[in-house]
Amino acid sequence: MSTERTENLSEPRGSSHLPVTVSVSVSDDEKNGTDTTHKDAASKDTSSKDPLSKDTSSSDTTPDKQRGSAASAASPAKLRMQGQLPALDDDADVGVEKEYIVTRDGKADLRFSGVLLASAAPDSAPEGHWEEYRIYHTSGGKHVFSKVGRNVLEKEQDSHEAEVFDPSPSSVPSQLIRSAREIARARPLTWMDAAIAFFGYEPLAKVLYRKLSVTFEEEIT
Repeated sequence: MSTERTENLSEPRGSSHLPVTVSVSVSDDEKNGTDTTHKDAASKDTSSKDPLSKDTSSSDTTPDKQRGSAASAASPAKLRMQGQLPALDDDADVGVEKEYIVTRDGKADLRFSGVLLASAAPDSAPEGHWEEYRIYHTSGGKHVFSKVGRNVLEKEQDSHEAEVFDPSPSSVPSQLIRSAREIARARPLTWMDAAIAFFGYEPLAKVLYRKLSVTFEEEIT
């Protein structure tokens, strides 16, 4: 017959007569009644307001804004040209025989001695870009047609287009400009025909033609 052993778990196994010492460390802040948790939170809040710890994301974008502003800045020289429209810098050269250089994009520039017959520009350019038309007559009997596109923005390059009309029937440019209708009629191609083929009938082109004192209207009966 087995003997059942019962153990009292509510009491410690060791001697109940041993002294128990509990060590409690109390900080000065607790002695003074200060809550350290609130103190830490306050310090964190203060550090977030520190000017040195501000988010620099706004300052990082400043150089980009400055570069964008510089890229869209207007050229003082072209602003002056815009302000004096429809007058052009070379208006005084009209009718004066001298040496000219006409710039062309993607092609060799044209250098020649001759006369600036006429030039035209719009009365104003409120959007900051405009075109200038010119017709020259060289000492060798050719005509030079020039289109210049201006833009007041510093980053935008001006455009330059020019063509030469040679009155010789055998010249390649003359043959290319002639239409099938003109060839069928065997009508000699004039420099005004070439000018209309180059400039068209835009309002500014008509201003240019009137300055030339030549007939460009189509006559009907």
